[in-house]
Amino acid sequence: MKVLGVSGSPISNSNTDRAVKAILDATGLEAEFIKLSDYKFSGCMHCLKCVYTNKCAITDDDGPMLIEKAREAAAIVIGGWTPYSSLDSRTKAFMERCFANRHLKNYMKGKPAVSVVTHAAPEENLELPQAASMGQNSIMYYMMEEGMNYLGGVKVMGNVPCIRCGVGDTCEISGLKMLLGPTATVAKAGVNNFEDQPSMEEASRLGRLITEILTKEETTTSL
Repeated sequence: MKVLGVSGSPISNSNTDRAVKAILDATGLEAEFIKLSDYKFSGCMHCLKCVYTNKCAITDDDGPMLIEKAREAAAIVIGGWTPYSSLDSRTKAFMERCFANRHLKNYMKGKPAVSVVTHAAPEENLELPQAASMGQNSIMYYMMEEGMNYLGGVKVMGNVPCIRCGVGDTCEISGLKMLLGPTATVAKAGVNNFEDQPSMEEASRLGRLITEILTKEETTTSL
């Protein structure tokens, strides 16, 4: 039983990466982690050539390989981040390309599935876009529409890019001021780490739940 973890974050060892890996580690099962920025692929063309073959017609990129890894996994964890308050393009493109797993055979049906979303907009501020929920919903609805067993999601408070761009304190449209108020500075904002948040505990719980479900399914099948 292999669990697949996917991260759409392009940042090296990002909060998204570490949250996905924490869930994989908590399963105690064989696992594979994929960082989508390491691969070349585009979104689905909706040509429908995959309907009878379950094979993507776009063969000149890494898409078919990624589709196959999702198909072969016993469970899947998908992590993304929320630029402009919605799910990032890499994670969305990955899910779209996995459309080839759907037709007739429904390869993803019943697989335990977990979402991870990293966001920078505080959820308690209702005047801001609810980026965390919008990102989580994008992954959750993909999993539900493919018939997966959606177990829940992990929301991670991440960091607005302005803390490391070099002009976060002086830029007229700094995201720091939009998210944290007019007096916000890079120094005041600090750096949010996944390991210091309650989401760490939730990641561990969901990882253990994946194992519990897969073990129960294996036992039932062998009876």
